[in-house]
Amino acid sequence: MGVAIRRAGEGDREALTRLLDEGFYHDPVSTWIFPDPERRRRHHGTMMGAFLDAALADGYVDMTEDGSGVALWFSMPGPDAAGAADAAVDGGAQGGHGEDAGRAAARALREAVDPDNERVEQISLILDANHPADRPHEYLMLIAVSPDQRGRGVGAALINSTLERCDREGRYAYLEASSVRSSRLYERLGFHLDSRTVDLPDGPRMLPMWREPRPRTAG
Repeated sequence: MGVAIRRAGEGDREALTRLLDEGFYHDPVSTWIFPDPERRRRHHGTMMGAFLDAALADGYVDMTEDGSGVALWFSMPGPDAAGAADAAVDGGAQGGHGEDAGRAAARALREAVDPDNERVEQISLILDANHPADRPHEYLMLIAVSPDQRGRGVGAALINSTLERCDREGRYAYLEASSVRSSRLYERLGFHLDSRTVDLPDGPRMLPMWREPRPRTAG
């Protein structure tokens, strides 16, 4: 039986925030950001909600019809488009730089989630600084599946719904695996480890992964 998938909207926010909170609560990156369990209990869900809001506003969110799985995606431009956008910003009367915008966004995330926790800001800056800009791609920021549905192909179905479009349009896909175990799951979907890693200060190692578009077969 296939997994029914649809595009999420604002009306799904509360349920999907809970799903993301549950799915990432014990993730190595989440425990690095919130090493204190009590602080994590109070602020982790707020951070997941902020990530979800960003995807709803500037990307897109796929979910299963039964609400058991969710994937947050962003369509990232190539170097030509990014350069044109930066030039347009710099040409304004109060022009700024993409780096300044990234720092402002990271500060805003920290203020919204946990103002006294510098790691909320750090994770945004680190991922932004290490995010590749050499080719257009679809970026899988987060994916979560409810515990009772894991191992049933829900996550693969969510990812494949976008990967099929990547193959049709000749687009790359990119993500950062937060553990070797999760990277092996992504390898089954055609992702390959990058030559570099993203090492969080005194924390876990994240593993960037790429997937090249697959040629469509005739017939």
